[in-house]
Amino acid sequence: MPIARSFRIVTYLTSLFLVLALFGTAPATAGPRSATPVPAASAGGTWQPPLSTRGRYIVDAAGNRFRLKAANWDGAQGSWTGSGSIDDPANHHAGQDSYGIPLGLDRAPLSQLVSDFQALGINSIRLPFSNEMIHTTTPVPDAAVTANPQLRGRTPLEVYDAVVTALTGAGFAVILNNHTNTSRWCCGVDGNERWNTGQSTQQWADDWVFMARRYAANSRVVGADLYNEVRRNILDDPNWGLGDDHDWYAAAQLAADRILTEANPNLLIVIEGINWTGLPVDGFPHGRPVLTPVRTLSNTLVDAHKLVYSAHFYGYTGPHHSGATGIGETSDPRYQDLSRDDLYQALADEAFFVTTEGKHYTAPVWVSEFGIGANEAGTAARTWFGNITDYFTDHDADFAYWPLVGWAGHDDWSLLNYDTSGHRSGILDGGDWRATAWDHLMNSAGRTGYVAPGTTWRMLATDHGDQVESLRVRAGGDWDSGAYKAVCPDGLRLIGLAHSGGRGLCTDATAGDLRATGSAQTVVTDERYVPAGGDWASGYTKYQCPAGQFAIGYSRRGERVSAVLCAPARAALGTSGRTVWFDRSDNRPADGAGDDFAYGAYKGQCAAGEYVAGVAFTTRAGSTQGPAAVLCVPLAA
Repeated sequence: MPIARSFRIVTYLTSLFLVLALFGTAPATAGPRSATPVPAASAGGTWQPPLSTRGRYIVDAAGNRFRLKAANWDGAQGSWTGSGSIDDPANHHAGQDSYGIPLGLDRAPLSQLVSDFQALGINSIRLPFSNEMIHTTTPVPDAAVTANPQLRGRTPLEVYDAVVTALTGAGFAVILNNHTNTSRWCCGVDGNERWNTGQSTQQWADDWVFMARRYAANSRVVGADLYNEVRRNILDDPNWGLGDDHDWYAAAQLAADRILTEANPNLLIVIEGINWTGLPVDGFPHGRPVLTPVRTLSNTLVDAHKLVYSAHFYGYTGPHHSGATGIGETSDPRYQDLSRDDLYQALADEAFFVTTEGKHYTAPVWVSEFGIGANEAGTAARTWFGNITDYFTDHDADFAYWPLVGWAGHDDWSLLNYDTSGHRSGILDGGDWRATAWDHLMNSAGRTGYVAPGTTWRMLATDHGDQVESLRVRAGGDWDSGAYKAVCPDGLRLIGLAHSGGRGLCTDATAGDLRATGSAQTVVTDERYVPAGGDWASGYTKYQCPAGQFAIGYSRRGERVSAVLCAPARAALGTSGRTVWFDRSDNRPADGAGDDFAYGAYKGQCAAGEYVAGVAFTTRAGSTQGPAAVLCVPLAA
C-alpha cells in the first residue's frame, strides 16, 4: 500500500491527537452560460439530458437507463499534503502539484486528455473542487497550464469552467463534487472533515447554489455530489439525524433543496454516507456507517426523482478499519481480508441494500470512488479488486474509478499517466494487470433501454423541524405557523403515519399524481368536514379532508396533531372507507410496501389502492396525542 494512500503521520501536541489523526480512510481523493451542443453520438453512446431516477436506476430524459461508468478527474480539490512548502512538489500527494486545477493540464492538451478519456469508454466524470477554489482570484501560474497556453492568466475556477466545457462538449456527463473546504489533500484530520469545517453550513450551501447556477445552462452538467467522505475530526463525530451542527443528513437535505429550488432543478443530488466515526483504537467504538443510517432515515427531496446515494470502497479499508498502518491501526479486517462472500455481504449491508425496490429509501447507489495501484503486488489486494469489480458487474452498479489522471512515475493508481512531454501510458496501453477486471466491468451487460416508471415511496420526518417537500405548497406560504409541518413532494400523496415521532410515508402507488391542477388546498384543524353519521373513530378528534380531497401533509405541536393538509383530486375519489388503528401496534399492509418509515414507533398505513382521507387522535390527559388512526378510502369512486 503506497504510503500516500494511507494516513500521513502528523505531529500533534499530544499522543491522543496523533492517534486521532491516523483514522483516515480513502485516497483523497463559476462558468460559461452557453448551452452545450449535444452530439449525435457522444461518450458512452447517445443520451438525452437531464438525468433523473426511477427506482434504483438513473435514466435520461427519454426514460432510458444511464449507467454511470465514470472516473474521478481530481486536482481542483487540492494536492498539498499540509506540511512543508506548498511550492515544493514533494509536499503534494504523490509528488504531483495540481495547482488547484484538474491534473495533467501542464502535460497534455485538453483536447488530447478528453480524447483519451473517450478511449476508456467511460461516459461520465466526477470532477472534484474545493470551496477555496471557488473564491480564489489569483490566476494559476503559467507552469500549471504549460500544455494549454490558452488557459494562461485564468483563475482556478475559470480553468475549471474550461474543463467542464470541454468534457460536456465531448458528450460526457459531469458530476460536480465538493471534495474539500480548503485546497488540501483529503481525507484525514486535515480541516476538510465536514462540509462546515472552517465555514458555516450557510456558506457551504451558498457555494453550492453558486456552482449549480454557474453551469445551469449546460445540460450535460448533470449532478451535484454534495460532500466527500464526511468523517470525524479530532474531537467530534458527524451524525445522521440528530439535528445539531454535525448532522450530515440535515445539511445534505438543506443544500439539496436549495440547489433544486434556487439554482438548477435538473441536477441529480448525490449524497454520500458517513465515512468514519469513533476512535480507531481497539476497545473503542469506531467504524464506517456508510449508508446504513438510510435504512431508518432516508432523504426526501422536493423532486422525488433526483436523489442518488453514494459510497466509497477501497481494499485497504474495512467496515471497521480506518486504513491506517502502525499507530492508529486496529485489529479489524480490511475489505481485502474478507472472503468473497463476506465482502459481498458487507457491500450489501453498507450500501447496496438501498437499491432494493419498494422501500422509502430506494434509490440508485453510485460507488463514486474505488481503485488500486498498477504496481500493487499483494495477492489479497489484487483478489479484492477482482471481487469488487465482479460485484459491480453482477449488480449492474454505477461506479467511478479513482483517479483518472496522474503523472508518469508518480501515481500508479491512475488509469492514465502522462510524462512531461505529454506521452500517455496506463491501462489502455497493455501490461497493466488491472485491465482484465476493468475491461470485464466496462463491458459487462447491464440493464439498458427504457425503464418504466414504478411506484415511489418517500419518508417524511419532522424530527427537528419542517419537511415541506411540495413546491406547490411552499409557494402558498406557511400554512400552520409555529407547528412542525411535513408535506409530500409534488406527485405523491400521504399514505401512512406514525403514532409518535412525527414520521409519515408518501407514495404515488396505483394512481400516480392524484392532485388536480392549480394551487387549491385545505388546512383542516377541526371536525367540520366529518359528515353527519360518519363517525369513523368514536371518542377521538377527527381531522377529515373535504369531499373530493386527499391528504398530502400534516403538522404537529409537540406530539399532538395540529392540522392535516388536503388537496383536491384530479378525478372522483371513493367516499366510503375503513378505519386503520395504530395506537397500540403496527397496522400496515402485509406486503410491507414502503418499509419501516418510523423505526421504533407504531405505524398505520393505507393500502396501495387507497388514500388517507382523515386522521384521528385523542386529547385525553395522559395520552399520547399523536395520530391514532387514519381513514383509508379507495382511490376510485
